[in-house]
Amino acid sequence: MSIPTQAYAAHSHTTPLVPWSFERRDVRPDDVLIDITYCGVCHSDLHTARNDWGWTTYPIVPGHEIVGRVSAVGAQVSGFKPGDLVGVGCMVDSCQHCPPCEQGLEQYCEHGHIGTYGGTDPKDGQRTQGGYSDKIVVNHQFVLRVPGNLDEKAVPPLLCAGITTWSPLRHWKVRPGSRVAVVGLGGLGHMAIKLARALGAEVTLFSRSPGKSDDAQRLGASHVVISTDRAQMKAVANRFDLIIDTVPYEHDLNPYLPTLKFDGTLVLVGLVGKLQPPVSSVPLLLGRKSVAGSAIGGIAETQEMLDFCGQHGIVSDVEMIDMQGINDAYERMLKSDVKYRFVIDMASLKSPVSP
Repeated sequence: MSIPTQAYAAHSHTTPLVPWSFERRDVRPDDVLIDITYCGVCHSDLHTARNDWGWTTYPIVPGHEIVGRVSAVGAQVSGFKPGDLVGVGCMVDSCQHCPPCEQGLEQYCEHGHIGTYGGTDPKDGQRTQGGYSDKIVVNHQFVLRVPGNLDEKAVPPLLCAGITTWSPLRHWKVRPGSRVAVVGLGGLGHMAIKLARALGAEVTLFSRSPGKSDDAQRLGASHVVISTDRAQMKAVANRFDLIIDTVPYEHDLNPYLPTLKFDGTLVLVGLVGKLQPPVSSVPLLLGRKSVAGSAIGGIAETQEMLDFCGQHGIVSDVEMIDMQGINDAYERMLKSDVKYRFVIDMASLKSPVSP
């Protein structure tokens, strides 16, 4: 048997997302069936729908920031039951036996983790389809518990933007007294500020726009430095233990490197591609500084992040939309016209399409 599913899908890189019906696999013994209530909208969704990275196979249902309720579980599943509030992030499977997987870092699976959409299921060879849909079937090892005290509709971005910034904060051991800077105030940047502040760090936002100061401070930043102002940049030389760079396009890293302390690290979490202009090795050599990268997070640390958010009452700043508004949301996202993440109310999927 298979499970009839309603969704919105892209059918080519030049056409808008439209309603689409397809079949999910039936629940395997180690699966969880989830009725999706909310799904976040990530830049990766747009890039995939428009084939910006060159790997998209159509039709494709985007969405990897998924929150919903368990409606059924397989015979071998003991950790979840119908009615549980759960989440699914960017991965739905991995080999589970290579060194990264054995360390709970499935995002670095040496055989390639299976993406929530656009991946290939290793058991049946079918393409994975994401959360712009009314339900999803997922291996129980890739299902996350959502703390019940959090605002459910503001949780989905934690499963991508949240964990993408939490993972480097934990890996580089940010704690009370750490000095953290964030480059860029968008979906990733606003979560980096919230999480770093909750960990006890002193947080600074690097921005090109003075107009973001009030918002940055509301989110938890103690300082805002205008990155195009040489005097301001010089004033924070040798200051930061960690810089989380969330900017998703080519930009110059060189102005930020002198602001790192000895042994400091600038970690890229937004840019996918080549660095332009080239990075000078001089500040790296003279201060044993590093430029690094980090990708999403493993299942264990994602659960750790959700539990931390539950303890501290942290969720994303979101704007709710109906499923029928996704194409307009994509256009607004390209203009950075959202604070700071769109979330789809999946109940709207049952509504008629606007003429």
